[in-house]
Amino acid sequence: MIVDSSTGDDAAVWRLDEDRALVMTADFITPVVDDALTWGKVAATNAVSDIYAMGAKPLMAINLVGWNSEELSTELLSEVLEGANQVAENSGFVIAGGHTVEDPEPKFGLAVLGEVNPKYLLQNRGFRENDLLILTKKLGVGVITTAIKKQESTKEATEAAIESMLKLNDQAAQIAVEAGATGATDITGFGLLGHLGRAARESNVDLEINVPDVPFLPDARSLAMEGNLPGGSKRNLEWVKEQIEVGSVEDIDVLLLADAQTSGGLVFGVQPKEVETALKKLTQTGHDAAVVGSASSGNGSIRLSSGLK
Repeated sequence: MIVDSSTGDDAAVWRLDEDRALVMTADFITPVVDDALTWGKVAATNAVSDIYAMGAKPLMAINLVGWNSEELSTELLSEVLEGANQVAENSGFVIAGGHTVEDPEPKFGLAVLGEVNPKYLLQNRGFRENDLLILTKKLGVGVITTAIKKQESTKEATEAAIESMLKLNDQAAQIAVEAGATGATDITGFGLLGHLGRAARESNVDLEINVPDVPFLPDARSLAMEGNLPGGSKRNLEWVKEQIEVGSVEDIDVLLLADAQTSGGLVFGVQPKEVETALKKLTQTGHDAAVVGSASSGNGSIRLSSGLK
């Protein structure tokens, strides 16, 4: 075992030999959209993201299903499973069965097995001094999906959030590896601050985030100001607040940085000379990527900068 639960990384890793290691993860979610096929796609994209966040390639998966058979039809479940199968086909892995239990609230996801060469393994403890932090997707999914459930989202925000959640992190992970990254994590339930907070501690670095450089999905900030904040975002901020120096950054922006994402992007660290090439490749592959901060020697603190002098 070369990566276990002690570092809070995205997946567990078991070394087979010098050039091969197995990567294992599981993730499932409640519905974030009304359409069953789309929910299946989002859930599968979200689950396999942990494999990509380790720099690995997915091989196979099994379905994890909680289903209310008294209220929901099996035809609806078939649509969810078909959505996941479409993601698997596009990603080059196989879904080989799974397990279903009765559940008052529907849940769906995958347990996924992948493979990686340990030499190119990405880890949350791999961020280095002088790394610049590249974020590969815009934030705000948690706010927007909360607004969708309350029927308060805008059409532009809803469409942008769904498009973002359906974008795989496979190409972003490959670009990170090609750029020489050793530190990476995907931005999901713990938000940018939560995931980077753990990464900073595990890597023994301090991080600075330049808040104006962090990209957000359309209407995410306005929807947040109208009260569409998921409970998980506030818990994320509570969990990481001892590590953070907020400075003059507004409270709403701090909460947005802690926004609990579903199927978010990657954040990885590259040395300055590799940044331009990495950003160019990300743009060419359809990513809304940005440099959002930097790492320095330290002990796990995060400083938020408003960009104002």
